[in-house]
Amino acid sequence: MRKLSCIPLRWCCTAIALLVSVTTSSSVANAQESKKVPAYYGPQPAAENIDLTMYARIRNEGMSHGKVMDFAGALADGIGPRLTGSPNAAKANAWTRDTLTKIGLENAHLEDWGDFGMGWQQINTWARMVSPDPEPLWMQAAPWSPATKGPVSGEVVYVPLADVSELDALKGKLAGKIVLLGAARPTPDIIEPLFHRYTDAELKDMETVEQRATPAAGAPALTIEQRLAARTKLYQLRHAAMKLMLDEGVAAIITPSRDSADGGGTGIIFDDNGANLALSAQKPENAVKIPNAVMMIEHYNRLVRMVQNHVPVTVEVNIDTKFTGDHEHGFDTVAEIPGTDPKLKDEVVMVGGHLDSWISGTGATDNGAGSIVAMEAVRILKALDLKPRRTIRIALWTGEEQGLYGSMGYVAQHFGKFAPPATPDPAGLPSFMGHHGALTPTKEWEKLDAYYNLDNGTGKVRGVYTQGNFPIGPIFAQWIAPLHDLGVTTISYRDTGGTDHLSFDAVGLPGFQFIQDPLDYETRAHHSDMDTYDRLHKDDLEQAAIVEAIFLWNTSQRDEMMPRKPFPHPELDKQLSAPIPGIYPNAVEPAK
Repeated sequence: MRKLSCIPLRWCCTAIALLVSVTTSSSVANAQESKKVPAYYGPQPAAENIDLTMYARIRNEGMSHGKVMDFAGALADGIGPRLTGSPNAAKANAWTRDTLTKIGLENAHLEDWGDFGMGWQQINTWARMVSPDPEPLWMQAAPWSPATKGPVSGEVVYVPLADVSELDALKGKLAGKIVLLGAARPTPDIIEPLFHRYTDAELKDMETVEQRATPAAGAPALTIEQRLAARTKLYQLRHAAMKLMLDEGVAAIITPSRDSADGGGTGIIFDDNGANLALSAQKPENAVKIPNAVMMIEHYNRLVRMVQNHVPVTVEVNIDTKFTGDHEHGFDTVAEIPGTDPKLKDEVVMVGGHLDSWISGTGATDNGAGSIVAMEAVRILKALDLKPRRTIRIALWTGEEQGLYGSMGYVAQHFGKFAPPATPDPAGLPSFMGHHGALTPTKEWEKLDAYYNLDNGTGKVRGVYTQGNFPIGPIFAQWIAPLHDLGVTTISYRDTGGTDHLSFDAVGLPGFQFIQDPLDYETRAHHSDMDTYDRLHKDDLEQAAIVEAIFLWNTSQRDEMMPRKPFPHPELDKQLSAPIPGIYPNAVEPAK
């Protein structure tokens, strides 16, 4: 997952690692008493002990006996879309648990991370123009839409919803109508390929520490706050429209499909957070009471043009959906290869991806790919009958698409929780961007060595983001040196957002996302009806699984734990960010 709704917000790690003294963890407190720095905050050996024979064995197993596409077919085709809280999500949890057991992992089980909201699934959705010209129209139900009671017909009304004042003119005119809600949008020409692999120059640029974004010529750069304000305004307009349309008795609402990167969103339906008419639409208290769907932009635009030219248009729609409960819980699938070293077996190396998906496709690239690569990585290690020194644990999350719920819940239960912030966050601020008080870590926090994540589609691994963990860069650089022939060349100190490694990074644990070739992920497959098995690339997925298996093995065998960034102290952020009093010469402080 890379975007929240249709606005390209960058997801931010909320626990800022500050260069301050570490006082919260019991291990750190004990170390301070003995004047000894914990190993993960101390110096690391200059040279890694790399077993090239193990590299060769892992590569051979992955390339000769790979099962990643078998996993892919079972998950994407056999189960299909996996919206969190849905029956298919439950099937995916059960299938991954049972499959991990079959390939030899131990303690395969599901962990409940809490109440997600309404269980829901799409049964069938279709539309057609009845008059003036019969034609099929392509659309899919928006997640958590109620059903129409069979096919319903109505005259089309266009509501661009640029301002709340539009709604006043509609009072008394909407009963039984089918509303096109949201402005028509351009369908730009595609002048660049929609499929791309990173060039050497692009990968080289990633090795530099990320610079602040510069605005395009003549256009100011939007801050996160400005983007959130635009998002909030959109949902405020939608809330006002919902109230009016519910009172009026609208038959159904259709919204236009958003665009994708490079104008690639043509002939495609993107059906995700941006299609919802309310924030957190899965919560019963936020339930949208009017059947609603998202339509392919070309068909939506045709209807709009006809209405704007005073052509009466009648459309018939059938939105067939099913609710399965108001308080469905979310679950993560967890399994292990137990460690064997008496001194290190309680320490844990983790790998994962998110099982949940949106509904318009089958969730093959987002993030079936990351889930099956993680499964293949641990299968390779088990097939070789390896005995890692540390425990290797796989976790497949749900609830990622709505806000990292599965991984955040797991981290809170196992590794630590933040106290509430001194000042409450503003309403509508996404949970992953919220502020926190002090972190209280658990005993397990001391034992988590590293977490590795894959969630940028089906492209091959080209390197790894360190999330600003500078001591770990030289370690990873040595690990990937024997993998350059596979295209793994790049260590980037930049942060990358949008997925479950952030839950670990937020609490000061080493959490990493691999760099992947983008292919057509952001242009065609991401959250769309094109996200199917057909978009997967076998060779790339096999390569990614080999890389993950090697990273897991190397981490599990090191004498030292992986280096960590400084312990997070978000409760001190405001204090440390405050200006220095009296720094300006001749300044007169205002009276308090």
